[in-house]
Amino acid sequence: MENTGLFARSFLFGVTCFLIMLSKVNGDVSYSVTEEKKIGSVIGNLARDLGINVKTLALRKARLDVDEGSNRYCDIDMNTGDLIVAERIDREELCGLTTTCTLKYEVIIENPLELHRIVVEITDINDNSPTFAKEIITLEIRESADKGARYAVNEAHDADIGINSVQSYKLKENSYFSFVFHNKPGQEKYGELVLEKELDREQEQEVRLFLTAIDGGNPPRSASVVIQVTVLDANDNYPVFSQPVYKVSIREDSSYGTTMTTVSATDADEGADGQVTYEFGHLSGDLLKLFSLDSKTGDLILNGNVDYEKQTTYELKIQGKDGSGLASFAKVVIDIIDINDNAPTIHLKSLSNPILENTMPGTEVGIINVQDKDSERNRQIRCSIQGNVPFMLTPSIKNYFSIVTSGPLDRELTSEYNITVVAVDEGTLPLSSLKTFQLSVADVNDNIPVFEEQSYKAFVAENNKPGTSVCSVTARDPDWRQNGTVLYSLVPSEVNGVPVSSFLSVNADTGILHAVRSFDYEQFRSFKVQVVARDNGSPPLSSNTTVSVFISDENDNSPQILYPAPEGKSLMTEMVPKAALSGSLVSKVIAVDADSGQNAWLSYHIIKSTDPGLFTIGLHTGEIRAQRDITESDNMKQNLVISVKDNGQSPLSTTCSVFLVISDNLAEVPELKDMTYEENNSNLTSYLIIALVSVSTFFLTFIVLILAVKFCHRRKPRLLFDGAVAIPSAYLPPNYAEVEGAGTLRSSYNYDAYLTTGSRTSDFKFVRSYNDNTLPAECTLRKSTLPLSSLKTFQLSLADVNDNIPVFEEQSYKAFVAENNKPGTSVCSVTARDPDWRQNGTVVYSLVPSEVNGVPVSSFLSVNADTGVIHAVRSFDYEQFRSLKSRL
Repeated sequence: MENTGLFARSFLFGVTCFLIMLSKVNGDVSYSVTEEKKIGSVIGNLARDLGINVKTLALRKARLDVDEGSNRYCDIDMNTGDLIVAERIDREELCGLTTTCTLKYEVIIENPLELHRIVVEITDINDNSPTFAKEIITLEIRESADKGARYAVNEAHDADIGINSVQSYKLKENSYFSFVFHNKPGQEKYGELVLEKELDREQEQEVRLFLTAIDGGNPPRSASVVIQVTVLDANDNYPVFSQPVYKVSIREDSSYGTTMTTVSATDADEGADGQVTYEFGHLSGDLLKLFSLDSKTGDLILNGNVDYEKQTTYELKIQGKDGSGLASFAKVVIDIIDINDNAPTIHLKSLSNPILENTMPGTEVGIINVQDKDSERNRQIRCSIQGNVPFMLTPSIKNYFSIVTSGPLDRELTSEYNITVVAVDEGTLPLSSLKTFQLSVADVNDNIPVFEEQSYKAFVAENNKPGTSVCSVTARDPDWRQNGTVLYSLVPSEVNGVPVSSFLSVNADTGILHAVRSFDYEQFRSFKVQVVARDNGSPPLSSNTTVSVFISDENDNSPQILYPAPEGKSLMTEMVPKAALSGSLVSKVIAVDADSGQNAWLSYHIIKSTDPGLFTIGLHTGEIRAQRDITESDNMKQNLVISVKDNGQSPLSTTCSVFLVISDNLAEVPELKDMTYEENNSNLTSYLIIALVSVSTFFLTFIVLILAVKFCHRRKPRLLFDGAVAIPSAYLPPNYAEVEGAGTLRSSYNYDAYLTTGSRTSDFKFVRSYNDNTLPAECTLRKSTLPLSSLKTFQLSLADVNDNIPVFEEQSYKAFVAENNKPGTSVCSVTARDPDWRQNGTVVYSLVPSEVNGVPVSSFLSVNADTGVIHAVRSFDYEQFRSLKSRL
């Protein structure tokens, strides 16, 4: 019998090995590991077996999929690709007496999505000793029992399986009994005491036996039990169950106290020997708590909650024993009926959060796994996404679904989405669950800055201070953070050949335009500049707007008199006929004003005159006319002081003197050098007396000189001077043309004048008027027959030519500025010298257009066109850039 048992055990071990090999073939990847391995022990190299590069495991988010609430037991080492033990593995706790104990995983690998099934078989080690249900087994045997009678004994329980389970029993040597162990494959294992010698109650009322159970491990483990045999009178019938196997089906929602079935056994004996009591065979502590058995009625009662998802079948061994200790066994198989008591569970396995707003429709952004622990139809699941969101679910592998985009995304419209996934099973009373995921949309620089206005107009008064705010431009960019940060700069251009940066600067952060220099309305009245708004995205986007700057006139120029010439330049005298009537045009004052509008409206006033009632001047024409007829009593010499005033807010004025001589004959003209203005005031009499004495003295001296000259040069006239009275061109602004007949005098007007030595006063005669181009050939000056000579010194000035370039004092400049500086901070100052004169030597500074990190340099620095002082336009950040170069 021992050989037969050994053969059976060998056969069972071979079948088990074959099944294990078969499971490895069926699975994608199979591994085997013994229980109780140390945490971190290597089970196998998963990366190599799946053909995946170890370096991409972490990048592709490789992981083992484990049901929520379940232990992981195994994990993946991302550095080596090994499958390792992550938690203590106890095969008996996991699988109990099940022959094959496996852990099944799904390996999820993304980008692209892959699903691999792996099976880890947990092999048994001999880590449990056999145990008996009771420390003492009591048997009552009648002394009439025949030799060879058999008495069943509950077997020892060993949590290990296979060869590590109980393989043999050893009964301590005694005079009455032997032990037989029934261990046939496919049949119940049990042991029997065989009566080898008839009992005699009178000789020995009790027999004490020692039974040892031994497993097949290496080294083997064992356990012993005491069998207490009490010798009684004869009992020759065993209890017989109505059926060897009872099959029961109960719903998993059966209530506490439900009677599942009733086992029944009968005994043909009478009296106490025919009364059968029921008890469980060897059961684990958990099953003893879950089920109870009425020892008298045989009712099997449910004392707890059963769960189909945890265990679908239970097998219980029931023992029926009569009053004399004869026993028999039956099996109860309890099948648990599944009900739809588990709602689907949704597990987020992967989510790309955030996603770019330019993600194309159909792009996978997440993976979910939906599980239902119920069975058959109750575990069939339908999934969908609630709400009007641009996402949908597409079935992937097994119970996996991919979350993909179904339409375009726009962060400026919706920056976050709450994606609600609904899962509904197909049960009779469907159960559902939902889970909400929050998905953020990352910004893409897809919006250009847009100015609030298509064009801007700015008005600034001339003579403004440098740094004056001209206007502000604003552009909006709906993008986020740096993509929506707008920086302003000027488009490089020129105004009258000068870079626009010499006129305006723009604050890169606020868009406020400042005047770099003082404007002059008389130089230019308006100009245009392009302002570019550029965001800080990559690549940056930009838009332009036009700012028209209009310079308003200020009354900053006094009237400029063109005729007569200013005092001190030359002596100009007008002759007035004695017969001039009232209203006759005597002369005209010509003046201009460089300002415009009402600032250039001129009015003329006589503020002083020799005879206040004799002449009047046109208020707006400047024409001097006789206010009454000229009479003999009027003073021959008339001096008028004319004031020319503009019409500005604070009017400016200029004065000039007009000398008039009332005479019809040149001989009557007084000496030019005596034509000075005589003030008419309260001390006039005193001045006349002093003047009379002076004139008399001078007259006597002059007579003596004349007589001496006549004596030396009798009747020999000579040319004393050829005078030309002209309006110097220096007094004519360049914008005024010379037009005859339009009330404006020519820029030059020449006269012939002759002086003779034959009279007390020189004859002053207008012979002909001419200019440089119209002097007739026959009009030559007559000269004395005796050669005379004279000397005259002329001062010749050299006009400047722009033949020198500005030269900087240094070839290069270095400036140091601390980060987080205030906009407008002075960085450094540059100086260039030009030895030329006036405007040729006036140096104007500007920045050479260039870029720093793709941004115009004018967004960082500005230079004062007049002083060369360089200012910071914005606040600098050392972490963005540590230095920059600019050319001036």
